[in-house]
Amino acid sequence: MGIINHIKEEFQVIKERDPAIKSPMEVLLYPSFRVMLSYRRAHKQYLKGHYFRARYISQKAARKTGIEIHPGATIGKGFFIDHGSGVIIGETAVVGDNVTMYQGVTLGGTGKETGKRHPTIGDNVMISAGAKIIGSFTVGENSKIGAGSVVIEEVPPNCTVVGVPGRIVKRDNMKIPRSDMDQCHLPDPVQEDINILQKENSELINRVLDLEKAVRALTNDMSV
Repeated sequence: MGIINHIKEEFQVIKERDPAIKSPMEVLLYPSFRVMLSYRRAHKQYLKGHYFRARYISQKAARKTGIEIHPGATIGKGFFIDHGSGVIIGETAVVGDNVTMYQGVTLGGTGKETGKRHPTIGDNVMISAGAKIIGSFTVGENSKIGAGSVVIEEVPPNCTVVGVPGRIVKRDNMKIPRSDMDQCHLPDPVQEDINILQKENSELINRVLDLEKAVRALTNDMSV
């Protein structure tokens, strides 16, 4: 693909997901675009076994953009990192097509195990700011990971995950996340638990009050 066609494709991807962009030439200023050009070059070198050269290219890009993508990672088409600072993608991570990430996201491994040790991200997944996905498992397609979540186990397709550790709070959400970039209006499982406890507590208090009234009525009847 020529550089002009690549810029046009990146512009369409960014325009779809970032309303701040106004002209195709702005693509050249986006850290996501710059780091992906370097990643594609580094990945080719990595696949050829030129590991030092690959790491040199990737580390140079990391210093310039604040986005660290290991050249061994596998990334599909239509990938977009909004803002991008602090994003880390590990060596054995696999990222599908049309995935969107925000700043501070980590696709990390656990410990010093060998082999596949980083997550696999399905197509059309959105990972919100500061989310950490740690370990060798799959985040299913069309899923959304809430801001600041820590995901340490498998996520089925079409789910919304929030919290620490990450909890599935919505399942079979068929809306494709990249058409809905809302990171804020996600369910809060902690608040939902608190609301349930408050409701149950109120019900218990009402039952105790009813029992006290019944006991008083029974006591009055016995004293007559």
